[in-house]
Amino acid sequence: MRSQQAAAFAELERAVEIALKTYSNVHRGSGHNSMVTTHLYEQARGIVLDYLGLDNGQYEVIFCTPRRSEMLKAHLTHDRYHCLSSQEIGLPLGVRALAFRRRALPRGIPIQTGGGTARLVSPRGVIWSRSPDKFEAGTPAIVNIIAFARALQLIRRNGNAVFGDATTEQRPVAAILYHDELEDYAGRDLLEELKKMLIGRGVQVPTAAGERTYINLDNGASTPTFTPIWNAVRQAWHQAEPVQQAIIHEVKAICSGFLGASLTNYDLLFTSNTTEAINLVAESLRNESELGTKPVILNSLLEHNSNELPWRMIPGCSLIRLPVDAEGFIDPGELEACLRAYNELEQHGKQRIKLVAVSGASNVLGVFNDLAEISRIAHRYGAQVLVDAAQLVAHRPTEMEQWEIDYLAFSAHKAYAPFGSGVLVARKGLLDFGSDELADIQSSGEENVGGIAALGKALVLLQRIGLDVIQEEEQVLTEQALRGLARIPGITIYGIKDPNSARFAQKGGVIVFSVENLMADRVAKKLAEQGGIGVRAGCHCAHLLVKYVLNIPPALERLQSVILSIFPQVALPGVARVSLGIENNQEDIDALIHVLGNIAQQPRSGADGRFTSTSLQAQMDDFVRTVTESVYSPLK
Repeated sequence: MRSQQAAAFAELERAVEIALKTYSNVHRGSGHNSMVTTHLYEQARGIVLDYLGLDNGQYEVIFCTPRRSEMLKAHLTHDRYHCLSSQEIGLPLGVRALAFRRRALPRGIPIQTGGGTARLVSPRGVIWSRSPDKFEAGTPAIVNIIAFARALQLIRRNGNAVFGDATTEQRPVAAILYHDELEDYAGRDLLEELKKMLIGRGVQVPTAAGERTYINLDNGASTPTFTPIWNAVRQAWHQAEPVQQAIIHEVKAICSGFLGASLTNYDLLFTSNTTEAINLVAESLRNESELGTKPVILNSLLEHNSNELPWRMIPGCSLIRLPVDAEGFIDPGELEACLRAYNELEQHGKQRIKLVAVSGASNVLGVFNDLAEISRIAHRYGAQVLVDAAQLVAHRPTEMEQWEIDYLAFSAHKAYAPFGSGVLVARKGLLDFGSDELADIQSSGEENVGGIAALGKALVLLQRIGLDVIQEEEQVLTEQALRGLARIPGITIYGIKDPNSARFAQKGGVIVFSVENLMADRVAKKLAEQGGIGVRAGCHCAHLLVKYVLNIPPALERLQSVILSIFPQVALPGVARVSLGIENNQEDIDALIHVLGNIAQQPRSGADGRFTSTSLQAQMDDFVRTVTESVYSPLK
């Protein structure tokens, strides 16, 4: 049995490593990696149904956390669903697969809201996504789900117990989280050595110009990972329960130090992603009641849907939005005037701003607002502060205690640890949950020990490199990209355009742009086809902001809602986005500028060059199929 188990684990790890070589976020991505990962992810649903012996025409599958599965099951009768748990098969992945009869789940507002749950968002309403996307709020634990699906295939071949007693090793926690082959390096030297250990480095993809090395410029959606981080995951999977608990405890300490949030003054909960973390705060506020006042949440036009939609769903609570300027900055004077009007002058009756919820960095315009100043103003008028730090923590220092931030949420998959873990940090005493419910929340997040270990290892590496080094590197590449894009006729850059601007120091490596007479989704697809470059296009789950930067009038916005209701697959106006990570270099930017220059000069056909050549499409399909078959290789 031991040899059979070792062979099964070796096969599982082999499959996951192949998936990591072409990892990206699922859906809406145009690059080869997103195509492969989306296919692997959707194939996982079929593998679950096949394992359960259920008809694909009658059932569908939702992947979720342990806690969310219980929330969903509360809306279903026992004869209408089946639930598979990674815990039950002996793997600490934190995954639940809920298979249910089609149309069994309720219509209307989903259980949790945020990224991926909505197709279109306007100030007045939401067009929700269809199932299963509607019920998979935020980026799911994609890599863990692929691992889970492959494990189910291996169980069918080897029996239910093949992973059952796998957690038996007793490796020191320090060896897993702190020690690696790069521990003698630091700063820029470590950064350069770590780049060589990118999982997927040098992968060749088919393009119109022949095979090229894939270039990932889609880090804002999700980040790849590196060998030392993947090794931490593999080791964590094998550890006995006491070691796994020690890993969880130590990673809390790592997060605390990285975020400047002492565990004496803050609670730290592991979640599946930023979206789930923000939904938890919204749930907590829903539990609170203050006699004599009506709560108001204040956020900004800058926000991702995950820091917008949950606040709309709190009964009796209002949501108001601060404007931002053309470069994406909040005016502290407007913030103060708004808070003063509501909370001091009481100009809005019983309404009081309870929470200021803002992004630490924009996933569209790439700007870092002054969180210390925002927090100082909010607290002056008795409001709390929540920071959506999904785009912040891997790029700039965060000092929660020093800046007096009350809540902070972020995802490990945007910090080079794409194994399904996220974090909610809250000032002690603020979360309003009963002891049993809080225990459920904690156990749900902590079941994913591998994801937690990956997060801890990634933060250790980022700290050893130094966020000052990362900032300097990203700004050099951002300047290069902005200057190169500015030289291409027909390209419009949104947000900060000039590297000589006094505000450039507050811009990260996220650039959005459009190409004249070419839809954003076509720009992204052409970059993939002609240069093997992965970017993202659309509204980036920040519909209100993208409509603002594109200057879409209210009448057209209403028409979009009508069109999308009738033709749900239609592509709406958006922007193309380049987002940099620590694996990128100047050669990547040179390639981007070269390929974009060619795209901008190409004549537009009546169909806008919408169709990929049959030959190239076949090659891209073969690429996706080859990787998928390598991960989910048939059982012998």
